[in-house]
Amino acid sequence: MARAENKTEAGGTARVVAALAKALREQQRLSQEELGALIGYTGSAVSAMETCAQPASDQMLIKLEESIGLGLGVFEKARGYIRADKYPPLFKDFAPLEQKALSLQSYAMLVVHGLFQTEAYARALIGGGYPPLSKQRVAELVEARMTRKSLFDRDPTVLIELVLDESALRRAVGSKEIMREQLIRLVEYGELRNVTLQVMPLARGLRGEHAGLHGEITLLESPDHEHVAYLEAQDESLLISDPAKVTTYTHRYAKIRAQALGPDESLGLIEQLAGE
Repeated sequence: MARAENKTEAGGTARVVAALAKALREQQRLSQEELGALIGYTGSAVSAMETCAQPASDQMLIKLEESIGLGLGVFEKARGYIRADKYPPLFKDFAPLEQKALSLQSYAMLVVHGLFQTEAYARALIGGGYPPLSKQRVAELVEARMTRKSLFDRDPTVLIELVLDESALRRAVGSKEIMREQLIRLVEYGELRNVTLQVMPLARGLRGEHAGLHGEITLLESPDHEHVAYLEAQDESLLISDPAKVTTYTHRYAKIRAQALGPDESLGLIEQLAGE
């Protein structure tokens, strides 16, 4: 159900889309109910979109483009901007960089990296956080997270590396079935040619060295071959472009990767955990 407070929370893109959709609908002499029938939504859903009580979803934008877009492509172009509006504030600066990246290298410790999460896992994780979020906000964040997955088969290909701490594989989120599905999906991702997935074993510290104890990190290479580091902690984020600092994080990540299990052994461990 649409929330009244969304009218004040809606971003600038959502407001422009709402006004444009209404203008094009009226220009084509369609009622809200008639437009809803064309795009597979109720008239109430169209009304909620036009008043920003419920901004357009990614799927609704696709349907609007097909039905009343007049070949202009404006609703298609708006999809990326609407998606960015739905991201949490700490991720908004990094999100557009991620979608254009040539390469991504990440180390995740606490939970499965967002890019690799199943919808059920993401919903359980986001919905179970604190402070609690409304069902609508949870749905928005889950949708925004799922749309990031276009990166896996993007053209040009992006090279993706993930070192995942074993604790994240063993930490139950949602239910046993949700975890099993998530583990199976990780194996599927790890078998993609542009993805390298490794596991940092829990017992690594017994060897006397563990380069990952400083926390999670993501390294990104832009289309201009610039390198940045991205850090998150306690709903705060830090985007680092200083070359000296990025070099330090790059060296640390290289050590983390070297200390992790190899790709084949890692996938074998994940498959084993999925079968337990």
